[in-house]
Amino acid sequence: MKLVFIIGDAAVGKMTVGQELMKITDLRLFHNHMTIEPVIEIFGRYDGKTISEIRDVIFKNFAASDNYGMIFTLMMDFDLPSEWEYLEHIKGFFEPYGTEFYYVELIAPQEIRLKRNVSENRLKHKTSKRDIETSNQRLINDDNNHRCVSHEGEITFDNYLRIDNSNKEPDEVARLIKDTFDL
Repeated sequence: MKLVFIIGDAAVGKMTVGQELMKITDLRLFHNHMTIEPVIEIFGRYDGKTISEIRDVIFKNFAASDNYGMIFTLMMDFDLPSEWEYLEHIKGFFEPYGTEFYYVELIAPQEIRLKRNVSENRLKHKTSKRDIETSNQRLINDDNNHRCVSHEGEITFDNYLRIDNSNKEPDEVARLIKDTFDL
């Protein structure tokens, strides 16, 4: 099995690239809002504990399946040890099955991400982003309060790829990922 982590800042294109990668591989997409949105709908607010527990069940059962692999998207604050620990937590579900791990970091400047924050595809799949003013402010606040872009050379994982996708179409980025990792 293969597990591709697509990591990046808010509205950098993780889900959209994941959608394109799924089209050209046998990987299945599990983008982070697939658990966030239903929990917000049911609870009326973000509930991290519930989101985590739902994800764990999905990871556990998917890892034990006969699927080719998964794409999982997430934001990560590189300054927080707990974020690095979360990656290891996820990997723990897959390691007993001999899973190969791949890491893709997407980067783009804030002005591009603010434009992407209102894209039709994003708003279709992420109900919580439809209040544009609040969503834009959250993106700006996250940029001010979290380091969601790694320093050059900071990531030392095998099978790591950093892509500035500012001027690249999602299908082009997906093809680069597929070809680089022979997925």
